[in-house]
Amino acid sequence: MDSQTPISMRLSVPLNALRAFEAAARHLSVKEAALELSVTASAVSHQLRILEDSLGLELMRRNGARLELTETGQMLAPELTAGFSRIVQAVENLRQDRTSGPLRLSMLPTFAVHWLSPRLISYPFDRAGFELLISTTQAPVDLAAGVADAAIRHGKGEWPGLLSDLLFDETVTLLGPPHLTGGSEEALRNAIGEANLFLSQHRREAFEEWNATLPGGPVRPAAITIVDSAGLGLKAAIDGAGITLAGAEIAGADIGAGRLVPFFDHRIAGGGYYLVYPRALERDRRIRNLRQWLVSATPGRTR
Repeated sequence: MDSQTPISMRLSVPLNALRAFEAAARHLSVKEAALELSVTASAVSHQLRILEDSLGLELMRRNGARLELTETGQMLAPELTAGFSRIVQAVENLRQDRTSGPLRLSMLPTFAVHWLSPRLISYPFDRAGFELLISTTQAPVDLAAGVADAAIRHGKGEWPGLLSDLLFDETVTLLGPPHLTGGSEEALRNAIGEANLFLSQHRREAFEEWNATLPGGPVRPAAITIVDSAGLGLKAAIDGAGITLAGAEIAGADIGAGRLVPFFDHRIAGGGYYLVYPRALERDRRIRNLRQWLVSATPGRTR
């Protein structure tokens, strides 16, 4: 058989039976083994019979009220104890890594640059339980597999197997640099008609909806350039290269600083931003601390 085949694929006896034998051998008692494994004594005895039948060997026998290991049982027991101890230690190491140290937080680059970064000056990095390890990616990371502890995601709050806390709802609108966004409505429409719209590939339907519902009729940009993220569209607009469609909340710091201005008051719903994490971390202090800070950093939100 291939030496690379996992041990579980080569094992010829049930793991439960080995676990029952290991506990019984360590305690020299079926009753004590049953208490440790949270099963009945008859269940342990049944697993011991299965193991001995599978191996065709006697591993232990009764000596009055106590159990006594045979020579074969004495050879097997310490090896199993060492093996199960390594398994327990490996699992505990993973658990400790998951629940201690900095919280590994994944998020979209647009959220990181345009929403989080302007607010980090108020984040209490020096306080215990608030440590962060931040990474950005366009693709959702596998939280269930432990690639990260938590994530900030955009959507409707529905991710199977994960808990999600709404941070804020998003409203989408057309934004541009100040020199394009002043004047009458006719001037605004003319400016849009001469501008390049940098549109995120994820916002195509949103632009169609926003434009179709725009009071006074739709606008027609001179060109539309599809980009891979709303963040790139925002950067292009800030740099004066054109205009973009984005969440007013994400662009709040840029709007407040006068780098971007909405063309119209018209907005449409654009989903929400959520703090997402596995149920196993529901009571994690770091998750609770981060959520409280995120909510406090969002205008109009309270815990």
